[in-house]
Amino acid sequence: MSTTPTAALSQAGVSIWLDDLSRERITSGGLERLIAERDVVGVTTNPTIFAGALAKGDAYRDQVAALAADGADVDRAVFEITTDDVRDAADHFRPIYDRTDGYDGRVSIEVSPDLANETDATISEAHRLWDKVDRPNVMIKIPATKAGLPAITAAIGAGISVNVTLIFSLDRYREVIDAYLTGLEQAKAAGIDLSTIHSVASFFVSRVDTEIDKRLEAIGSPEAIALKSRAGVANARLAYELYLQQFGAPRAVALLDAGANRQRPLWASTGVKDPALPDTLYVTELVAHGVVNTMPEKTLEATFDHGVIEGDTVTGAFAEAGRVLDALAGVGVDYDDVTEVLEREGVDKFIVSWNELLDTVRTALEAAR
Repeated sequence: MSTTPTAALSQAGVSIWLDDLSRERITSGGLERLIAERDVVGVTTNPTIFAGALAKGDAYRDQVAALAADGADVDRAVFEITTDDVRDAADHFRPIYDRTDGYDGRVSIEVSPDLANETDATISEAHRLWDKVDRPNVMIKIPATKAGLPAITAAIGAGISVNVTLIFSLDRYREVIDAYLTGLEQAKAAGIDLSTIHSVASFFVSRVDTEIDKRLEAIGSPEAIALKSRAGVANARLAYELYLQQFGAPRAVALLDAGANRQRPLWASTGVKDPALPDTLYVTELVAHGVVNTMPEKTLEATFDHGVIEGDTVTGAFAEAGRVLDALAGVGVDYDDVTEVLEREGVDKFIVSWNELLDTVRTALEAAR
């Protein structure tokens, strides 16, 4: 019996999550189809995804009308609409959550991106979302900004499962792991069952290539051009090496022995931006046991159709990945500046999408009144 590429990816230890959600996808049976036929075991959302979902289709019309009749303002309406979608999706994934003891079957919802640099407000929003969705298989997305790090610790310490988003640099990833472990230590001291707390660390891939390739083209030397489209995969592979090191160290092992879960690496931004590249590049080159790959539907379908899954493509490539980053520095690419720019742009892009979402819902509320 032949195995599909997505089944092979799952068998290699990669959890396939869909980087998309809409009410139409839930109610039409489309989400169930992807679970059954494409080996999808989780969903991630972000402000851009919700802005797109609300801007088209009629699936939200009745709820918007009811909210308008109740006098809801735009902030309350967006909160109700997005948490309802995430709760419904979580219920669809509940059998997978139960079957995997909480490992998969996860649905993520993000704190408001305009809070990315406000620690206390992020903590408050994380609690509010966690309480409102009220499903054990939800994850609250918190950005890995400097202000986000203590919020991650506080949420984990309170027993909230967290998807840490917008990670670009290895140094920041190290801080994210530390924030998670500190949160687990606080949860343990508070008597919370550590086995109930899960987390993923979302490491962005294609955006790294987009920014670095732009700089390599500006440098223009043969050595620089030869490095194009290699940074994103190399960076992610080194992140996986760091994950193995950190969760094999005594501090983490002590928590794991007490029932804690590893914070799994999640490959985000896995849609290929450069049409000259294979459309499954950020899937097939990042196969490793215990990771998540969250894919836009286009990438998911490309993987199902023609992805070539040949086992682990990460753990044997750490040395080569290190050489790629060294070579980038050698031709004049400032890695720290790249990752700082990407974090700032990542937050800004989500704020733009969030404002688009607010505008769309505001217009719909006014039309319904």
